[in-house]
Amino acid sequence: MSPSGFACGNASPPTLLFATNESLHIINDPYVSYAQKLWPPGGTEGIDTLLRCIHISRFATQNRLGENYVYAYRRLTLIAGLLLAAGSAAAQGGPPQAAPVTVSEPVAKRVVQWDEYSGRFEARAVVEIRARVSGFVEKLHFRDGEWVKEGDKLFTIDKRPYEIAVESATADVSRNRAQVELAELQVQRGAALVASRNIPEAENDTRKSNLAVAKAQLKAAESALHNAQLNLEWTEVTAPLVGRISDRKVDPGNLIQGGQQGATLLATIVSTDPIYFLFDVSEADYLRYQRLYIAGIRAQSGGGTIPVRIKLADETEWKRDGKVDFVDNVLSTRSATIRTRAVVENKDRLLTPGVFGRVQLYGGEYDALLIPDSAIISDQARKIVFVVNKDNVVEGRPVTLGPLYEGLRVIRDGLKPEDKVVLDSLANPMVRPKAKVTPQQGKITASAQ
Repeated sequence: MSPSGFACGNASPPTLLFATNESLHIINDPYVSYAQKLWPPGGTEGIDTLLRCIHISRFATQNRLGENYVYAYRRLTLIAGLLLAAGSAAAQGGPPQAAPVTVSEPVAKRVVQWDEYSGRFEARAVVEIRARVSGFVEKLHFRDGEWVKEGDKLFTIDKRPYEIAVESATADVSRNRAQVELAELQVQRGAALVASRNIPEAENDTRKSNLAVAKAQLKAAESALHNAQLNLEWTEVTAPLVGRISDRKVDPGNLIQGGQQGATLLATIVSTDPIYFLFDVSEADYLRYQRLYIAGIRAQSGGGTIPVRIKLADETEWKRDGKVDFVDNVLSTRSATIRTRAVVENKDRLLTPGVFGRVQLYGGEYDALLIPDSAIISDQARKIVFVVNKDNVVEGRPVTLGPLYEGLRVIRDGLKPEDKVVLDSLANPMVRPKAKVTPQQGKITASAQ
C-alpha cells in the first residue's frame, strides 16, 4: 500500500538490470517501503512505476496539488538516485562516486534590522468649518472634495445686517469723540476760572470727571466698532489651513447659526501633507527599543529621528520614508501594545486618511550570517541547512531564521562563519545526512533592495 495521501498506477517494467537496493535501508521513510514493494531487491519489476510516481509527484508539486505530493517528489527522487547509484556501482564493480555539490560560506554582514507592523494613515489635522456669525448663506466658493489653500473663501454670509452694525458703531465713536473734545475744553476753561477764583475748585473737579467718563465711553464705542467690523469680516468664511475639503453641509439660501455654541457645521477640512501613520508596537519590541536607547545604540523613539519605511497594500517596495514623532506614554493593557505615530510626506496626495499600509521601523544594527532560501530545508517544524564537514560528509544543522535582507535570509542561530553551506540542497537528490560528496566552491551574492 502506498504512503498516506499518495498513489500512482502500475505500468509494465522495462528490461533493466540493477543491483540490490540495500542502500535504501539507510533511510527511515514510508516511501522507501513503498518503493521496495514496487521494486523488490535484486529485481527489475516496478522501476517504471517508480519513475512514473516521480513524474506524477513532480507534476503535482509544480501545480501545487498537495503537500503529500511535494514530499513524495523529493523522497522518491532521492530513492531513484540511490537505486541508480547502487546499480551503477554493481555494474562497475566498485562503490558509488561521491556526488558533486555546490558549497559556500555564509555571507557575514552588518545588517540593519527593520521590524514590520501594520497600521493606517491619519490626517495631521481635521478642522470643522463653522460660521462665527449667524445669517443666510449667500455664496459658495468651492467644489466638493477639492483641495483648498489657507485663506481661500469657502462661504459668504449675507453682509447687510453687519454693514449696518458697522455704520452704527462708527457713528457712536464719532459722537463719543465729540464728547471727549468738549469735556477737554471745559476742563481747560475751568482751570483758568479756578485760577481767577471765578468758580470753585469742586466745579472744576466735576468737569475733569466728565472728561474721564467721555473718554471711557469713547473706548467702549471703539470696541463696539471693532466687534462690528469683526462680525462683518466673519461673514466671509475662509479655510484655516491647507487640505482637502469635504462636501458642503449647507447650500446657499440656508439660514445658519453662528457663535461658539450650536454653530452650524458647514464642511470639514483634513490636512494630509504631511500625513500621520499610526501603528501599534508590541510590548516586547518596545522594551527592546528602550534597552537599546539606554545602551546608547538607538535614539529615543519619539524624538523625530527614528526612520521608518512605508508601503501600501498594492506596492511591493518600501517607497515612502518618514520618521517617528510620537510614542504614547502608556501601553494598552488589553493588547500589550503601545501606540506609535510616524509623520510622512504626501506630496503626490496619494495617501488618504484610513488607508491601510505596512511600516518598517528601524530596530538597530547587528552582525549576521546570510544564505539563500534555496539552501534551507523544511523538516516539519524545523528548518535545516546542510553543511559539508572537513571529511566531505553532509551534516544537517537546525537553524533559526531571521528576516530577508538584500534577497538573502538572515540566520540568527545554527551556523558558523566558516561552515560550508550546501547551496543546491533542494535541487540535488543526493544531498542527505552522512552522504559522501565532492564539494565545489560557489558564491552567495546579495542583491540590494
